[in-house]
Amino acid sequence: MSYAPARPAAPTGTAAASATGLTKVYGSGETRVVALDAVDVAFERGRFTAIMGPSGSGKSTLMHCMAGLDTVSAGSARIGEVELARLGDRELTRLRRDKIGFVFQAFNLLPTLTAYENITLPAAIAGRTHDRAWFERVVHAVGLADRLGHRPAQLSGGQQQRVAVARALASRPEIIFADEPTGNLDSRSGAELLGFLRESVHSLEQTVVMVTHDPVAAAYADRVIFLADGRIVDEVQAPSAEAVLDRMRRFETGERIS
Repeated sequence: MSYAPARPAAPTGTAAASATGLTKVYGSGETRVVALDAVDVAFERGRFTAIMGPSGSGKSTLMHCMAGLDTVSAGSARIGEVELARLGDRELTRLRRDKIGFVFQAFNLLPTLTAYENITLPAAIAGRTHDRAWFERVVHAVGLADRLGHRPAQLSGGQQQRVAVARALASRPEIIFADEPTGNLDSRSGAELLGFLRESVHSLEQTVVMVTHDPVAAAYADRVIFLADGRIVDEVQAPSAEAVLDRMRRFETGERIS
């Protein structure tokens, strides 16, 4: 199935992350797979962007390359003005620690630590004292003020994911990448989490990029970009769940998008 690539919308603000000609190839010869095909994209500061597309479209690969979790085959990926390919392993580790927040389906909390300790762990590892005023603002935003002394086993799935979000927010990163963050949550907990992510953008001035397959989840974003065959093929601003679902149905029926 083939789609015509869409021209990315020109950014109206400073990019927290961007890519130019980003290409990712796995394997060689008969096993060669082009996961990303010369992608140009910018994620503006203070906006919530959802990435969608059919299975195998390259959406998770794009996020992993943009977050420095995977290398690129050609082109460039940048956090702010920093070109990731130019960084050594130690510099890349430091950049991910200081500039990027991560939220994944698996909560990745340490079971022996309290919610407070899990949230402040990245700062502790970096040898920094966390900003108390910002910490309290984040904890209030995600509704965890009365759960900070609880360990993960004492928290619901939704509360554990809130801890993960708070941990991502606590260092005031340049950008937060979220990979299917509601995948392990029930609908109510998922809606709460998406509300927290949206609140972090609009009240805490964070930048969020989320990979999702759920049109309802995507509707919480300020814009949705669609991938197919490793290319950006469509984009929706101020999306509704209905508009996103309509785009996804067009993918499923093989309708050409131009």
